[in-house]
Amino acid sequence: MHGLADSLDEARAIAGAVDAHPPAARVAICPPATLIQRLAECLAGSSVAVGGQDCRPEPEGAFTGDISAEMLVDAGASLVILGHSERRAHHGETSELVAAKFGAALRAGLEPIVCVGETAAERDAGEALDVVLRQVAESLPDAAGEAAYCLAYEPIWAIGSGRMPSLAEIEDMHGAIRAAVYARWGGAGFVPPVLYGGSVKADNAAQILASVTVGGALVGGASLTAAEFLPIVRAA
Repeated sequence: MHGLADSLDEARAIAGAVDAHPPAARVAICPPATLIQRLAECLAGSSVAVGGQDCRPEPEGAFTGDISAEMLVDAGASLVILGHSERRAHHGETSELVAAKFGAALRAGLEPIVCVGETAAERDAGEALDVVLRQVAESLPDAAGEAAYCLAYEPIWAIGSGRMPSLAEIEDMHGAIRAAVYARWGGAGFVPPVLYGGSVKADNAAQILASVTVGGALVGGASLTAAEFLPIVRAA
């Protein structure tokens, strides 16, 4: 829940730099819903994509305050984040609901970014792998086998805390996630890139993104300004 109209200047600066020196990675900005259409309009013609932060499973209905996948597309979005840890924690979203939203995103033509991750208590109890792989299994519908999407591993205890798992811990988790997806669809389906999210900053992005198991970054606070976000883009 960051960003007002003047934040579009930061987005323009990001897009200008990305288009002037295209990185190896795709770049997308997922603003609050109030800015999606304006951001899409100001980035028209740029290689920087626009995404939403959530959607409801139904295409329409009496769901005051919610936004459908179709509404996101109508506003100019091409991606949507689903199951972010803050949605799971503060709104009680289950993995089953995330799977339903995944289906809605595909129905509307959006590329889902599905978030999974464990709490500090779950990691300390030795349950991190079980928790994350259960979320992966329950958050991906069968239709994911033939869809383009991303998974994002975000250790909840690292978000905004400045704490980080070790590179070995990130690689172990990413490898396990990829193996689980591959095993479910027998290698016949699409194996998505697994993004890392959790206090990604300019000073640690290069090391994280250099790992062969890391398919990109889901950036939070460091995405709010061009000055902080562009070094991460360049590291990719």
